Amino acid sequence: MKQMVNKLSWVIGGAQGSGVDTAANIFAKACVLGGLHIYGKREYHSNIKGKHSYFNISVSEKPIRSCVDEIDFLVAFDAETIFTHALYVVNGGVILYDSSLAKISIEEIPTMEDFAMKELKIKMSSKNKGETIKDLLDLVKENGVNIYPVEFKSLLRELAEKNNEPSMSKLIRMINVMAMASSFALLCYDESIITNAIRYTFKTKPKIIDMNVKAASYSYNYTKAKFGNNFKYRLMTREVDNSLILIQGYQAAGLGKIVAGCRFQTYYPITPASDESEYLEANEVLNLVDSSDKVAFTVIQSEDEIAAITMATGGALSGARSATCTSGPGFSLMVEGIGWAGINEIPIVITLYQRAGPATGLPTRHEQGDLLFAIHAGHGEFPKIVFASGDVEEAFYDTMKVFNYAEKYQIPVIHMFDKALANTVLTIKRFDTKKVKIDRGLFANKVSNGYERFEFTKNGISPRVKLGTENGIFWNTGDEHEPNGHITEHPTIRTKMMDKRMGKMDLVLKELPDEDKIQIYDKKSDMTVISWGSTKGVILDVLDLLTKDGNKINYVQVKLLNPFPSKLLESLLSKTHLLIDIEMNYSGQLARLISENIKREPDYLIVKYNGRPMSLNEVYNVLKKIIDGKANKIEVLTSGT
Repeated sequence: MKQMVNKLSWVIGGAQGSGVDTAANIFAKACVLGGLHIYGKREYHSNIKGKHSYFNISVSEKPIRSCVDEIDFLVAFDAETIFTHALYVVNGGVILYDSSLAKISIEEIPTMEDFAMKELKIKMSSKNKGETIKDLLDLVKENGVNIYPVEFKSLLRELAEKNNEPSMSKLIRMINVMAMASSFALLCYDESIITNAIRYTFKTKPKIIDMNVKAASYSYNYTKAKFGNNFKYRLMTREVDNSLILIQGYQAAGLGKIVAGCRFQTYYPITPASDESEYLEANEVLNLVDSSDKVAFTVIQSEDEIAAITMATGGALSGARSATCTSGPGFSLMVEGIGWAGINEIPIVITLYQRAGPATGLPTRHEQGDLLFAIHAGHGEFPKIVFASGDVEEAFYDTMKVFNYAEKYQIPVIHMFDKALANTVLTIKRFDTKKVKIDRGLFANKVSNGYERFEFTKNGISPRVKLGTENGIFWNTGDEHEPNGHITEHPTIRTKMMDKRMGKMDLVLKELPDEDKIQIYDKKSDMTVISWGSTKGVILDVLDLLTKDGNKINYVQVKLLNPFPSKLLESLLSKTHLLIDIEMNYSGQLARLISENIKREPDYLIVKYNGRPMSLNEVYNVLKKIIDGKANKIEVLTSGT
């Protein structure tokens, strides 16, 4: 048997609220403490408790930027996880499950969706199998999958008796940690590192650390004794790279705001954006490195999104770097407030975590469907920057940059993320806070009587003051105004004010560095993939694989979406004969921008809109089809559970 060492796709699933995320986070932390790289993808339903959620973690000795469809190792402590994922386990793969589930049938799973249930019944019936967990496990055994049963509730009861702690037997949530530890036992991983990962994960809850350590150790040793150590998959520790950190996307964005000097954020709870604000709330007072000083960060949960945008705008007027954070439906409510900030030339950052719409849509799933909405949000015309980050590292550095853009040009900036990026957890290099310098833009600290906030200047940017500055009297209104802010409807002033504001878009295109507008990964090919946002990781991983196959393809990542960098893009694509657009929406919204701005249609459009991020497998396969001349002009990707 050929062993697979330090290369693994591991999935754990269970009912929402049963501790799936906790077990996955411990697993990820343990891998990192052992010198390994991970890439994790969290999928969950839009209910508080009960429906199926799962966490997919890829492990490797090298950095990983994308997820895969195949499962090497499935950990299941509930029936729905087995019914949902068992058929995705590869030949030679592993299913570790709670043996007490064996007799449960598909019909007994109340949270399983009807379509998924019918589809699975058809598959099992076609193989002459019944409808129980045992029947499904018999089927996957025939496909070469190895099955390891453990009755975790019995183990928990035994542990409680041995430790003379009868209450422990009722702590069902500990089963997730026990299942995770059992999987590490089958992978022959160092138990002491698992213990350290548990201690780290529960460091703010010292009362439950020892119980979870005992439960994990008991389960680990039981599994070792029962099944031995002759397994295909192994995880082995390596030298730890102390320059690496384990982080989630929303945490990177939150840290970026703190380092950028943002000190005021508002929000109304909405998935997946709330994670970022809650992270900031948990870190509102920070100790500065090499200093006894502290930094305070104010986060306010407002009564709705309209209040969130207007409160953040008020914070910016006071001189504080201010932001708000939302997702599609909340952004819809903010649009009028963004227009108010636009006409008043107020620097405000709106972090937009896209999810699948329209309306409530798929509130906890992934999509890139808000691009054109963000660009055209608001009635009338006013300048705004729309900027998209492509990975977790960019989420940090770009967050610092967008505050500079907002204040330098005195305009709203919409910083676009999405659910996939928000909930990705991975290992990356520790952030260098010196890479981006803070630029607060044009402030007038002292002004005389007759101050004109909206003074006509050569470049359209007027000196601003913090509210309360002596002699800094001006008016803010949603109406058109004179340089001092007084309302006017005079045609000459209207024309000059529109020219002043909209001229900032030309200034942005002129002054932003090319690398902040577009990233080019040039492989000297006449084929180019173009995309934006979180598809970056999977595209880069796939293009590396294709290069090994002898097929070189360039990659162009558009980061500045508004104003659109037409001349730069046209120049970069001048030698491209075959253009392939890849994005996570139905209509190809970037493709529409390209057509509108440089009059060029992509030769192929690859899209996905089922709520799940693009996988390495499906993107590789579709690009191979294009290379081989077998693809349709529009290819729709559909993988995911």
